[in-house]
Amino acid sequence: MFKKILIANRGEIALRVIRSCQELGIKTVAVYSEADRVALHVKAADEAYHIGAATSSQSYLVIDKIIDVAKKSNAEAIHPGYGFLSENAEFSDRCEKEGIKFIGPSAYAIRTMGDKITARQTMIKSGVSVVPGTKENIEDETKLLEIAQEIGYPIMVKATAGGGGKGMRLVHNPKELIEGMRLAKSEAKSAFGNDAVYIEKYITSPHHIEFQILADNYGNCIHLNERECSVQRRHQKVVEETPSPLMTAELRTKMGEQAIAVAKAVNYSGAGTIEFLVDDDLNYYFLEMNTRLQVEHPITEFTTGVDLVKQQLKIAFGEELTIKQEDIEQFGHSIEARVYAEDPDNNFMPNPGKVSYVKEPTGIGVRNDGYIYSGFEIPIYYDPMISKLIVWGQNRDEAIDRMKRALDEYKLTGVKNSLAFIRRIMDTPDFINGKYDTRFIELNKDFLFEKRETEDETEDMALIVAYLDFVNKLSANTSDNQEQDNNKWKDYGRRKTLTNI
Repeated sequence: MFKKILIANRGEIALRVIRSCQELGIKTVAVYSEADRVALHVKAADEAYHIGAATSSQSYLVIDKIIDVAKKSNAEAIHPGYGFLSENAEFSDRCEKEGIKFIGPSAYAIRTMGDKITARQTMIKSGVSVVPGTKENIEDETKLLEIAQEIGYPIMVKATAGGGGKGMRLVHNPKELIEGMRLAKSEAKSAFGNDAVYIEKYITSPHHIEFQILADNYGNCIHLNERECSVQRRHQKVVEETPSPLMTAELRTKMGEQAIAVAKAVNYSGAGTIEFLVDDDLNYYFLEMNTRLQVEHPITEFTTGVDLVKQQLKIAFGEELTIKQEDIEQFGHSIEARVYAEDPDNNFMPNPGKVSYVKEPTGIGVRNDGYIYSGFEIPIYYDPMISKLIVWGQNRDEAIDRMKRALDEYKLTGVKNSLAFIRRIMDTPDFINGKYDTRFIELNKDFLFEKRETEDETEDMALIVAYLDFVNKLSANTSDNQEQDNNKWKDYGRRKTLTNI
């Protein structure tokens, strides 16, 4: 196994990778921007290197800096996490050129599946069901209108590059199409440096269902069941669960086979996710492939017992998959909620700032993958997600009840956050009954955005607890303890490798 790897990421995913490495006896190298000097992933890694200013374009996205640190630290491999450089084919190529193992798929697979038009073309050739739409970037507006008329409205205009809901527009008629295309192209150009777009039929009442796959370098490929990801805001996931309330055993088998076919079509290696749209009649269509670890991977780990990060590491090292398809079983039910530093009642406006107090939930069947602590300053430069709250139950009802309990136990003050909003999701009849699709938030907005009196009481109690905790610590600290606390990062700097480059 690798002796040392570099993690080209930050926040909770960097910590997540570090934990699996620690269990495998692998030394870890962290990188950090100016905004992350006192971040937990810096403290948790065996070595840490400063790589630039706070903005990701000057730090986490600079390939030369990442490679330079890998060489200086003698790291044998690089784990990209998700986001940043995780789906960057140039980065994968550069790692190979420098003799550093990229813990992920080949640059060919990343390029093929990273461009949605190319991915659609590849899937059609491989016999995989895709949503009806165009197969290439179309600049001619007259031709676009003709094709849209043939497909039938409503139509989704989508950027061929990137993700996260950027460069997407839903249009209902020809008048909206041209303006929607122009807006999507402008947004895509700004976000991804590529303004190519395509159109596809909008599936009414769509369910967003994805399959986790693992593939090695010897032709072995398995799927680890599905994840339901239909609770979204602005095309970004908020709550995920497995198994999907929509799924049947027959549908799981068919979609799982298609997921494996997608991976094999590009000689995929590592952990990846195949995303589908499923309608109410259980017709399913390939949407895209994420050639990396997904944010929501913990719910698959909870229900299969498979550590996906460890599998990534073993596959990258050259080991053959020892898990067979028949070994994969579904144990109970798991739900993940993404906790954001944002204001749901103000169009989900990001709300970075200093965390006054945080108390994470614990107990049986509860896992919180986070990276903040009391006094930590959440940077303005990155995604506002601050933790992933994951629960497991013997069945869906128990998982929902456990999530409610965990949310009530989760205390966070100093920044506006989505905890109360997620709690309302758990109380929404459509969610409880499992009768929802990607329009869930829109269809339940009256219920979801109605603030309850109990939420004010919970926030007040959290503030009181935070204040009492502060007073107790203040009175307990001696001057020596205070001096020691003030110097903790100086001490830390002597214990670890903190190098400016």
